[in-house]
Amino acid sequence: MNGLMMNWQLTLDKILEHANRLYPHKHITTMQPDGSLHRYTYADLYRRTKRMANALVQLGIAPGDRVGTFAWNNYQHLELYYAIPGAGAVCHTLNIRLFADQLAYIVNHAEDRIVFVDGTLLPLFEKVAPDVRCVEHYVLFNAPREAAAKLPNVLFYEDLIEGADERFTWRCTDESMAMGMCYTSGTTGEPKGALYSHRSMFLHTLGENQANALGITESDIVLPVVPQFHAMAWGLPYACAAAGADMVLPGPHLRPQPLADLITNERVTVAGGVPTIWNGLYHELKQHPRDISCLRALVVGGSAMPRSLIAAYERELGVNVLHAWGMTETSPLGTVSIPLKQHEALEKGAVWDIKAKQGYPILGVELRIVDEVGRELPWDGRTMGELQVRGPWVISQYFKRDITRDYMTEDGWFRTGDVATVSPEGYMTITDRTKDLVKSGGEWISTVELESAIIGHPKVLEAAVIAVPDEKWSERPLACVVRTQDGWDLTAEELTSYLNDRVAKFWIPDRFVFIDEVPKTSVGKFDKKVLRRQFAAGELG
Repeated sequence: MNGLMMNWQLTLDKILEHANRLYPHKHITTMQPDGSLHRYTYADLYRRTKRMANALVQLGIAPGDRVGTFAWNNYQHLELYYAIPGAGAVCHTLNIRLFADQLAYIVNHAEDRIVFVDGTLLPLFEKVAPDVRCVEHYVLFNAPREAAAKLPNVLFYEDLIEGADERFTWRCTDESMAMGMCYTSGTTGEPKGALYSHRSMFLHTLGENQANALGITESDIVLPVVPQFHAMAWGLPYACAAAGADMVLPGPHLRPQPLADLITNERVTVAGGVPTIWNGLYHELKQHPRDISCLRALVVGGSAMPRSLIAAYERELGVNVLHAWGMTETSPLGTVSIPLKQHEALEKGAVWDIKAKQGYPILGVELRIVDEVGRELPWDGRTMGELQVRGPWVISQYFKRDITRDYMTEDGWFRTGDVATVSPEGYMTITDRTKDLVKSGGEWISTVELESAIIGHPKVLEAAVIAVPDEKWSERPLACVVRTQDGWDLTAEELTSYLNDRVAKFWIPDRFVFIDEVPKTSVGKFDKKVLRRQFAAGELG
């Protein structure tokens, strides 16, 4: 027997209609390329989104077509987040930090018919366009008229808005329709596309706004520093509209100083970004203090945030850090680390130990850890295994790719490639990527935990650990360390002594190499494959 309930489709137009009906006065603020602030309301967003959806239909966009975006976090990009799916098409966010040949491959593989380009990024996209075969129109915004000569078949964003009708009937009629697509950065093989549905993103929005997740409410002012081209900005543009939260979009201004100013001046309550962003912000706030008492949650994801940095934010700046984990393939939110009520009486140090974990799965996500032959492992906080997940906003297949056992198990779980432990209470801790673990003398060394310990030294700004061959032990850890400005005299001997009572003795690297900066991937994570190549070539000394 089936239930007798309405078949109300979970499509994203419902979120925008809800925001326009209940929160039309709430604000969206964008820092423009010139540093000025553009402000408008959800009512303005609604009207302009409908105009743009009409314009897309007039340009011949049909349901299921892919439409690319090459832009920063700004109000135009936000409009496209709703207009493209609202027109029945797929919002394909292009990562501006990829190499030109990777971008060309992705655009061609996705078969984008239109690409919207932020004028400030036009010099980057000019290198891509000659190798693109499928794009019929390029639409520019934040660009002068003369920029039209730099790409073929150019249109201008505001012209499309001005010439379109405000009345539009949404074409996303089925919750199973695709609404968005993000490609992985291609650390192994060619980039792969995660194709989201209206249903998956609607449910992800509800999951993200659970009280035991990010819990965004109408009283919040949210700053998504995480780029809109990275896993749909962690779903924050949808979560904010669903809750009626004000939004602050930083545009191209991702340096510590303008971010600190935005948090202070706009009284931001929730900010989301990767650890490298928050590391830079911490040092900015220490050197140039601001009143950031407005922040109730500093959300961190993308990679593990060192415990020492979590403690520094909470102890020195009074900022609550909310650790989270997810992937492009999980839309992305999978877990959050909020200490449970049973931990209220713990000392601060113990609470920071909990907050340094990636956390428990939010409702809608299931996880497990397994051994090399797929046997499920216990949640004892010690046993390491491959992390696998499933849920309504987890991919079942990559776009235009066959299902393989490389990423899906026979019983339908997604293989993340992460190695993790899970505590009896359900707190998951990423110990490493499978390719980054160091196996020394038959024992595993977690590079993530070792990096966190090294970064705890007050003279260390960044640290990345890689495995290097060793005749006796098979592999040993090599630590690549970036000193702070006042830590120029830091030595390997000092670091060895510092680690002596913080990690197991056999974990301590035999060698420390001091570098100017740890190379980053297109989404701000440490790019260890570059370090491996440099070390193999002898470039690190």
